[in-house]
Amino acid sequence: MRFHRRLLSAAALLPLVLVIGATEPEQPASAGVSEDGGVGGAAPGSASQAAQADAGTSGGATASQGAQPDAGTSGSAAVSAAAVLGGESPDGGLAALAAEPGMVPPVPVPSREKAPPIATVKPLPRSADLMGRATLEGGKLVVKEKGGKKKQLTIDPVLQASLTQILRNYETPYGAAVVLEPSTGRVLALAEHSAARPELRGLPVRAVFPAASIFKVITGGALLEAGVTPDTEECFHGGKRRISEKHLQDSERDSSCYSLALAMGKSANVIFAKLTNKHLTVDSLRRMAARFRFNREIEFPVPTDVSLAAIPEETFSLANTGAGFGDVYLSPLHGALVAAVAANEGRWVDPILFEPEGPAPLLPVEGEPVLTPEAAKDLTAMLEETVTTGTARAVFRERGFRVDDAVGKTGSLADREPFRDYSWFVGFAPKDKPRVAVAAIIVNDPKWRIRGTWLGREALRLGLERMPAPVEMTAPASAAGKH
Repeated sequence: MRFHRRLLSAAALLPLVLVIGATEPEQPASAGVSEDGGVGGAAPGSASQAAQADAGTSGGATASQGAQPDAGTSGSAAVSAAAVLGGESPDGGLAALAAEPGMVPPVPVPSREKAPPIATVKPLPRSADLMGRATLEGGKLVVKEKGGKKKQLTIDPVLQASLTQILRNYETPYGAAVVLEPSTGRVLALAEHSAARPELRGLPVRAVFPAASIFKVITGGALLEAGVTPDTEECFHGGKRRISEKHLQDSERDSSCYSLALAMGKSANVIFAKLTNKHLTVDSLRRMAARFRFNREIEFPVPTDVSLAAIPEETFSLANTGAGFGDVYLSPLHGALVAAVAANEGRWVDPILFEPEGPAPLLPVEGEPVLTPEAAKDLTAMLEETVTTGTARAVFRERGFRVDDAVGKTGSLADREPFRDYSWFVGFAPKDKPRVAVAAIIVNDPKWRIRGTWLGREALRLGLERMPAPVEMTAPASAAGKH
């Protein structure tokens, strides 16, 4: 990893203009060698290897919830509800359901298998691309408004430049990383790069990436609310890559058993499918997704796609969706906010991109409840399994690049024609006093260099360096007993 250390050191010295919209890729650097570490070689990172990195990988059956490739298609809430729920025409029941925020998608949801939305994504218009228009003044990024007034962004220019340079040096076909302060919602980095389409801008706010096993965070929250505990065990056989209806039933062949916490860490699809089938209803999963802001707008100065989630009523399709195989899409910004819910003891905090005017600092906010503090604590413990024993263990144990007390969730899924390998990481650190929450997504070709888990770890590590722990003031020993 000598090269990588040189890369990160050089990134901090690069002109900070890197963060404000230049799109010409840097020359690629030599690649590392560890697939488990999220760094692949030019040849070893094959499609088959990429598909093994996370138990959420599958080309398995999903319920197609729509065939509209453009999430911006307009339509009434009731018509959208009919499209998602399988009705031929809207009725009073569907209209009433659609009236509740997030209970049904605002537009028909694209089919991941038939019309993956990344195939038609368009660049963010320059007028909306605040990061592309920002300029560096006095070590801060600022944007000029129509009247000539300048507003300072919350973005950390050094962190932004470092993550952007990583994406460029590894020539990621599509990649984005978001870092934010969970307690306040201050967004510290919105890094992106597309070697496949250098003109493409706005990836951090585009919900064109299948959520894959990241949706297990939402399913996990719903299971906890339904009374399932992190220690609850479920036994299984098979179902590691694909799930069939027979896997939902208890069987004498069920020779392996995982707790819910371990199933989260190992991203065990069949466990989440079985528990969804046993303990959740379509209504309970829809409501939890809505609380996590799926199918709802997220207020942000940069126009942000609605993360669409089709939660089907059919039993097997519902179980598949709970395991992460549904037609569910997520933006990187939303992914970091999902992780921040657990970091904030179960509260949703809106993202902030502009620093407050005046001397008053931006303080932690109350936020809207999504989970109880107890459920958020249990969810955090489950997410810790990902890093300590699960799918991100090797990446987070890499010598010289460890991130202590990190928690998170990986996700991996692939399109077939053309092949696209989506790999995610969302998480936060430290576990008990979170300072940063992150989301990272990489979309790779059959040959790849880095994946989302590796990028997510680097986003956490570099973010913590830029957001040091507050100094705790303690009284000197000589003052003990004095009042």
